[in-house]
Amino acid sequence: MSNPYLEEMKKVRKAINTFAKNQTDETIIDNKTAFPFWNGNSVKYVVDDIVRYNDKVYRVILAHTSQLDWTPDVAVSLFVEISLEEFPKWKQPAGAHDAYKLGAKCSHNGKHWICTYDNNIYEPGVYGWDEIKE
Repeated sequence: MSNPYLEEMKKVRKAINTFAKNQTDETIIDNKTAFPFWNGNSVKYVVDDIVRYNDKVYRVILAHTSQLDWTPDVAVSLFVEISLEEFPKWKQPAGAHDAYKLGAKCSHNGKHWICTYDNNIYEPGVYGWDEIKE
């Protein structure tokens, strides 16, 4: 037997995620209370779903069914934090789905960097990054 409340909530979640796909990161962060809290109890997440966790906002980058130990701050192959920082801390990409894009900026080892080619998986200072000297 179908639960009408649950079905309505699924429609609302779908509408929120459709809204998010067409918005800037700034708009998503400004409206973060519209997004559901991450749930580790076997929730099916699809690419581009937005969730809140520990007062931060994350985008799903790989479809999956959640597990309690796959929190958005730890499961970097499943989630990416949405941030407005100009130079967010560099994180090792897990694969092509979260590789750095041409022009992406980051901070690493006390320096600021800009990515010089698309789909970069290398660490700043090794290959594919120029240091920004201010």
